Amino acid sequence: MPKRTATMATTTTTTTEQTTHFGYQTVKESEKQQKVREVFEQVAKSYDLMNDAMSLGIHRVWKDIFIERLGPTHGMRLLDMAGGTGDISFRYLKYLAKQPNPEQRSSHVTVSDINQEMLNVGEARARQLGLTVDQLPSVASIDWRCADAEKLPFNDDSFTAYTIAFGIRNCTHVDKVLSEAYRVLQPGGRFMCLEFSHLENEAMQWLYDQYSFQVIPPMGQLLAGQWHAYQYLVESIRRFPRQDQFKAMIEEAGFVHASYENLTFGVVSIHSGFKL
Repeated sequence: MPKRTATMATTTTTTTEQTTHFGYQTVKESEKQQKVREVFEQVAKSYDLMNDAMSLGIHRVWKDIFIERLGPTHGMRLLDMAGGTGDISFRYLKYLAKQPNPEQRSSHVTVSDINQEMLNVGEARARQLGLTVDQLPSVASIDWRCADAEKLPFNDDSFTAYTIAFGIRNCTHVDKVLSEAYRVLQPGGRFMCLEFSHLENEAMQWLYDQYSFQVIPPMGQLLAGQWHAYQYLVESIRRFPRQDQFKAMIEEAGFVHASYENLTFGVVSIHSGFKL
């Protein structure tokens, strides 16, 4: 009787890693975080200069308006994500300092960023401005945490407000950032995002594009020796969803009463949503 030979078919499964955008480049998702980290390590010490170059100095006004819209109250616990250099957190603390606090309610801000270099710059600025834990009044406090916005190391329902200014477009998975923001907010808590956006007027958008692509990268080279970092930052703005698309993403994460407000014709937008 002929001997039967059993043969086993072997199949090789190849897993193709998902890709994402890094400016106008297509990169592996696992690579984007490191590339973004490298950009901000390069520009950390000239971050204010970078913002001045990209906004003609108007970013300071936008941030003031952003805090006005947040309307901090005593007793608030704020998570300021991608807040490394402290611009939003310092405004928050100064705003509270001007508000009456007869009940002596304690307020807190956690400044968090994935990039330790940015946090180092922020902590140095806090010392210069007299906004460290030792220098603040007893009813206000601040701490600094290096963390990934997509995987926050905070418990559920930890904060009453979450802000992220000019940071969310650099994240690989914006949906995960929004989901984590929702998780760490208490019921009734508010999510607020300040981000470069898209102008509604086509002629003005064209002019803004010319400035962005023809002026900002050379200016970055002249002022900070960083052409490619500034080129990426301009490209990342153009890849970010339009205002109504981002509003829909905020709603998909579970937030209600989502809205946005355009500043400077839509160069930037303030997005807001609540966790109920």
